[in-house]
Amino acid sequence: MLGIGLSSHLGPRPSCRNVSLQTKSRALQPARSFERRTCLQPQRLAKQHRPAILVAAASASGNPGDKEALVKGDVGDPAGKVSSPSGAAGGGDEPVKSLQDLPAYPRAFVVRRLLVFVGIVIGYASYYLTRNSLTYTAPVMVSDATLKMDITQIGSLTSLFPIAYGFSKFVSGVLGARTSPTVMLAGGLMATAVVNLLFGAGNTLPWFLTFWAINGILQGFGGPCCARILTSWFATKERGTYWGMWNIAHNLGGFGAPILAGTAARYYGWKWGMWAPGLVGLAVGFILLFVVRDSPEQVGFPPVEVVEKAKPKKEADGSDGPKESLITLLINNVLKNPFIWGMALTYFFIYVVRQGVTSWFVFYLIKAKGVADAGSAAFRVSGLELGGLFGSLLAGRISDALIARDPKGGNCGKRVQVVMAYTVGIAACLAAFYFTPASWPIVQWTTVFFIGFFLYGPQMLIGLCGAELVGPESVGASEGFLGWVAYLGAANAGIPLSIIVKNYGWEAYFVALGVACAMALLLLAPMSNLKSYVQREAIKEKKLKLKGT
Repeated sequence: MLGIGLSSHLGPRPSCRNVSLQTKSRALQPARSFERRTCLQPQRLAKQHRPAILVAAASASGNPGDKEALVKGDVGDPAGKVSSPSGAAGGGDEPVKSLQDLPAYPRAFVVRRLLVFVGIVIGYASYYLTRNSLTYTAPVMVSDATLKMDITQIGSLTSLFPIAYGFSKFVSGVLGARTSPTVMLAGGLMATAVVNLLFGAGNTLPWFLTFWAINGILQGFGGPCCARILTSWFATKERGTYWGMWNIAHNLGGFGAPILAGTAARYYGWKWGMWAPGLVGLAVGFILLFVVRDSPEQVGFPPVEVVEKAKPKKEADGSDGPKESLITLLINNVLKNPFIWGMALTYFFIYVVRQGVTSWFVFYLIKAKGVADAGSAAFRVSGLELGGLFGSLLAGRISDALIARDPKGGNCGKRVQVVMAYTVGIAACLAAFYFTPASWPIVQWTTVFFIGFFLYGPQMLIGLCGAELVGPESVGASEGFLGWVAYLGAANAGIPLSIIVKNYGWEAYFVALGVACAMALLLLAPMSNLKSYVQREAIKEKKLKLKGT
């Protein structure tokens, strides 16, 4: 009956038989070529009359899945475009659960993912433009007699910002669990751009304090959103590499801010030092809304990897029960996770070292090493960011290679091992910098380059571990919590280290940084075999299946 239905709609069905052609015009053409064209006719017919095929199939079966199977089996699916109702692509019987099931990523997915990746790199770098705009505009503001501002008032602005920023990363990470990360990333960037524009429109200290505090709050939207997008588009086996590549957004933004804001302030006045980054931020944020997407599923692809999550207990009516609230997710998945606390405290000490290096190395070279001026000292520490760029890229690649070599081991543990090795490198380079004489400027520059190399690797990988230790809904909250604790560490590199230097000398300063490295290693040691959330959930699922059998 089914065959009759198909024939009635489509006419006689072509068959793949050897056809001999006796015309003179084609006497020299091989029959094989003609046979190939004849055999392709059903496939072209299926493409042209697919709706009719489905209608005919509907007369014989009420199951939509059977209709699709009929189309594939009866006339072929050469292009692999006919998908089952479950959303699987391809001609196989088994639905594609994730892109990891395929031998290679589809080209369309690779191109789309590249656009998303470039978008979040440029987007987060643009956050740095609107974040560091005051740093390179402040000298022009102090020199403007109409503002009547001095260094102390600028200091009040720079002290207020990190407090607001650290708190914002935590809050935005938690609240973002129920919000589109693309909307938050683009919206936050455009909002902080508007704040820069409004900052430039004022001329009083209360006005500046208000809008710079708002800027600090909005700046916290960037990091957690990028973390959620990265974990959605990149699988565990490749995430370290791309996370490290995304981390160069810090360096790109830090490099671009003095060029954009500093040049604009110098040639057009301090107001344009704020307005130029603001205008760029508005433009980039608008573009991000059209380029970046939350996940592969949002643009029609399967997920990049599937989390085999253990199923929760059903309610009496068979439903899954109410969705967990934001507070519940924060408490159960983040604050009750001892490994998140271990990562956060490690982050604290890493940021003590990072901020201690960036804030005090120039002073150390002038006061203790006798470098002639701030310009010469700045040159000797200028390799820090460049080293950090290479260090973060290589750290991600190394951790991915370790995971690929032993996929059954703890994925987070492999990244922790790289962090531990890098931390030892930080301590060794700090000691080398302390003992290098001032008469060796190139050696000092090289040493600072390697300090940055080893310093930015742990900064990047700890954030990645924090994302991989929790479920997809809690990635933002985890990143926000880690960022908040990290900036507490950065705050402790200010006044506490200045007191140490003042009362005990520069030797004690280096000892303090060495102790911070040692504390980080102690915290990391128990986590050197730590499994990721995906791995832990897969183990739980297997145990449940074994109990069921």
